[in-house]
Amino acid sequence: MKQTTVTFQQAKQTGQKLSMLTAYDYSMAKLIDGAGVSAILVGDSLGMVMLGYDNTLSVTMEDMIHHTAAVARGAKNALVVADMPFLSYQISVEKAVRNAGRLIQEGHAEAVKLEGGSTVVPQVRAIVNASIPVMGHLGLTPQSVNAFGGYKVQGKTQEAAQKLLDDARALEEAGAFAIVLECVPAKLAQKVSKAISIPTIGIGAGAGCDGQVLVYQDMMGMFSDFTPKFVKRFGEIGQAMQSAVRDYVLAVEAGRFPSEEHTFSIDDDVLEKLY
Repeated sequence: MKQTTVTFQQAKQTGQKLSMLTAYDYSMAKLIDGAGVSAILVGDSLGMVMLGYDNTLSVTMEDMIHHTAAVARGAKNALVVADMPFLSYQISVEKAVRNAGRLIQEGHAEAVKLEGGSTVVPQVRAIVNASIPVMGHLGLTPQSVNAFGGYKVQGKTQEAAQKLLDDARALEEAGAFAIVLECVPAKLAQKVSKAISIPTIGIGAGAGCDGQVLVYQDMMGMFSDFTPKFVKRFGEIGQAMQSAVRDYVLAVEAGRFPSEEHTFSIDDDVLEKLY
């Protein structure tokens, strides 16, 4: 069944957990979509796992549109959500709406995601009023990594926890259809999830959220630069890929590949007439 913002809301009401994974290209999106995931996030995490940056801050709108369009061509059932990159929405409400529209119109996303709480409520409200679904993102917001002083758990003090709860309510009121909670204490994430009527999608926020999201390279063991505490590896695909490449190299060097079954034939009399 095709997943939409409506089915997300229905899942919240019935208690059905939502699953979300990242994807950045057609072939991976097709594989993930075929496995029955609820949503695919074209995350600005592509800056690190696909482009080799140290963080997400260098990712551009053109990067996001390019990768989102590829994912959209491969996803038939999952809801396709595209991240709005750094400075694509913070400068002004008008710019936020224009860039969200580009992700929908050019990237063929079905929803956009942006980071922040009360400070981005005007942008969220305007984008929603433009008939573009918005997913919020609270807690550890990677585009604010320099302001946070690194990748740290958020909401641990009473003041910070209250702000996170207030921000979640503000995003809901502004029209967001779901909120990602990243690196938030599990009990706080559960309290937030119960306090709002829209789904929460956790990443490092415990099982009390309405759904979960992971970067696929992390959960498949394909990215070894660092592994966050909240990641569970559901496969060692990276090792399998490297082993396959190693076997290929050895087969080529030994002359075992390609064998006759991998080649095409030609009549000898054709060759004999060549000069």
